Amino acid sequence: MKSLFKSLYRKRRKNESLIKYLMWIIHLWLGLLSSIIVFVMCLTGALYTFKNQIIDLYNKDKVYISSGSQMAKTPDQIQAGLLKNGKELTALLIPESKNRSYVVSYRENQLDKSSYYNQYTGKILGQADTGANQFFEIVLDIHRNLLMGNAGRQIVGASVLVFCLLIISGFVLWLPKKLKFLKQGLTVKFKAKFQRVNYDLHNTLGFYTFFILFFIAVTGLYVTYPWVKNGLIVSLGGSSIARISEENNGDDPFGGLLEDMLQKQDEKKNLKNTVAISIDKILELSNKQLPYHAVTSIELPNKENPRYVVMKTNTQNFLGMMLPDEVTFDKTGVFKTRELFSDKPLNKQFTALAKPLHTGEIMGLPSIILYFIVSLIGCSLPVTGFLIWWHRFRKIR
Repeated sequence: MKSLFKSLYRKRRKNESLIKYLMWIIHLWLGLLSSIIVFVMCLTGALYTFKNQIIDLYNKDKVYISSGSQMAKTPDQIQAGLLKNGKELTALLIPESKNRSYVVSYRENQLDKSSYYNQYTGKILGQADTGANQFFEIVLDIHRNLLMGNAGRQIVGASVLVFCLLIISGFVLWLPKKLKFLKQGLTVKFKAKFQRVNYDLHNTLGFYTFFILFFIAVTGLYVTYPWVKNGLIVSLGGSSIARISEENNGDDPFGGLLEDMLQKQDEKKNLKNTVAISIDKILELSNKQLPYHAVTSIELPNKENPRYVVMKTNTQNFLGMMLPDEVTFDKTGVFKTRELFSDKPLNKQFTALAKPLHTGEIMGLPSIILYFIVSLIGCSLPVTGFLIWWHRFRKIR
């Protein structure tokens, strides 16, 4: 017991600043307390990064098709073909690549369904196999709450908060006393003994990934704790959640929403018996409003929303980020709204992208690969950190 206590504590060294000494204590104690949870979070996060790619591979016979010399059917032709078979088209997803199948959503026998669709042959390829989905649902549940419901969610949230402190304290401990020691903190001496290699891996890899790991942790807290969400929104220029509910003046943030709801009610009433304009025409009109080629989803008018909703994923920006732009039309094709991601205030942009920023989907495959590598390094940090402590414990014992 005495040796265990000594391994968890040491006297402040000569010329060691009080901040670094306290950071060493915090980093050691909190690291040992949260190591298992942090390892599980990073491992499940790494597994989840390639979710969409693995699901596509699992359904490759339905997702990937050959165009050959055939022309793709137009949305109107797809709608007519489905209607002949008793299927009412409700939404359509058009991929950017010509070698990927469309995804059609339709209503059949009062049931809503979604299937892959070969736009060249007009054949429904079937619904996605659920095996891969079920696996990733379990991974996500472990990542969110350790399969323990709300209690597990609180454990995970507390561990992620601790992880943020570990990242900050680790960075402070990494900072070299003098510039000449900088190289030592940026490289790994693989020819040294195991203990030194292990220490260098923990120290160096922790530095190289600290910013992204901290960002991933903060965006994870954003969806876990309302106070973190509120703090981030306010810091990015938005109103606090409490203030939003109290504001009722001319700048009421719900004013535009209320006006839009009233307009939709009028459209439901006035255009109830009006024949809807063709989807081809809507696609043509939307391309004028959003003049770029991209993944496009089209939602047809329904009981809840009397408008066509067209959303494009815009990647034509400096970093190639996947940013959603949306345009709506009424049943007759009259333009109603256009919501460009670039026009949104910073707080709303962050809110819209919180999930892809956390999962790494924000820039497609390049950022997914980066997040996967960083998450694996995150898995290694509790292991290398524990081994550093274990070596210290054995020396003292």
